[in-house]
Amino acid sequence: MVSTNYAPEHAGIGPYATQIAEHWAGSGHETHVLTGMPHYPSWSLDPAYAGVWRRTEHLRGVVVHRRRHTVPPRQTAVRRALFEGTILLHGIAAPPRMGRPDAVLAQLPSLAGGVLGARLAARWRVPYIPVVQDLMGAAAAQSGIRGGDRAAAVAQRAESYALRRGRLVGVIHETFVEPVRAMGVDRGRIRVVPNWSHVPGPSRARAETRKRLGWAEGETVLLHSGNMGLKQGLDVLVEAARRDPAVRVVLMGDGNQREALGRAADGIPNLDFLPPAGDDEFPDILAAADVLAVTQRASVLDMSVPSKLTSYFASGRPVVASVAAEGGTALEVLRSGAGVLVPPEDPDDLLKAVRRLAEDPAGADALGAAGPRHVTAHLSRADGLARIDALIDEAMGGPLT
Repeated sequence: MVSTNYAPEHAGIGPYATQIAEHWAGSGHETHVLTGMPHYPSWSLDPAYAGVWRRTEHLRGVVVHRRRHTVPPRQTAVRRALFEGTILLHGIAAPPRMGRPDAVLAQLPSLAGGVLGARLAARWRVPYIPVVQDLMGAAAAQSGIRGGDRAAAVAQRAESYALRRGRLVGVIHETFVEPVRAMGVDRGRIRVVPNWSHVPGPSRARAETRKRLGWAEGETVLLHSGNMGLKQGLDVLVEAARRDPAVRVVLMGDGNQREALGRAADGIPNLDFLPPAGDDEFPDILAAADVLAVTQRASVLDMSVPSKLTSYFASGRPVVASVAAEGGTALEVLRSGAGVLVPPEDPDDLLKAVRRLAEDPAGADALGAAGPRHVTAHLSRADGLARIDALIDEAMGGPLT
């Protein structure tokens, strides 16, 4: 596997890459991962890897080959290009020392990871299978990154190069199919392989967790968890907190917009920031909130489906999605039955939805209860990993023995 993100990263794509690799190893396969240094979602290098240029680790049966790269604390097109470039150059200069594998799977949105995967598979003459978690060309155009319009065309060319060389191409959502086909991939080679819920349900009573966090009984808590980047458009939550002091807004996580959001939130007493939660307490914190928020800029349509949704659904709390109605995120929220949609970048409509849920606890609980049912029916880890196995088996012409 080639994946820029891997354990110990516990947000975004890292957990999926880790669980796939550990699943392979647990099935008896020799498993190697070419990855970067832990840096996400804070976009700062994990201190445990300070000064490390290259490292080979053995983690839960997986051989992990790490290569150094830049880590831009703020996102611009130039900084992102440098990030991708250093991943690509270091991967080409120092590929993993290992025998010929049976197949190479790459996790995109890393353009460098996609290109590296294609090159390694060609070198070894084995099937190459890219899996699209996010579309980088669309991301450059839609996310609001500085210089994104100019970067989009370059990103799409690199993305097209990586995808067209796949024996099969996996996409995590059906809204990605048409953009991938438009990059020159035959529709007959595209397979939809949805992500799964990679966290368990809550294990502690909500009242216990709320007391520990200082959330008062009867207080309405609106929680956003995950990356604080440009595409999330989290300004809408800052403004919502400013307009309604009765709603406690909590932003839990990290990202390159964390500092700017902190400045914007200065003087708003009902807006709190929490660091990323550990795996042991993360499900309980989600479940302790009254409403879970997923937000995106209005321009975000077909570039991504937030991985946080699978965790939100498992928590049993209702979701308010401040996203474009025609995008994949909106489709997933409606499909789950666990949330409601409001127009993106509109704090007043978002607050109206939160108040309606707060005023109808039984209705909110009923909405939230649809999430775990959806996870059980469609988003189990076993089913998700089986879809990846089936993708590889098909690309290879038959299962490994």
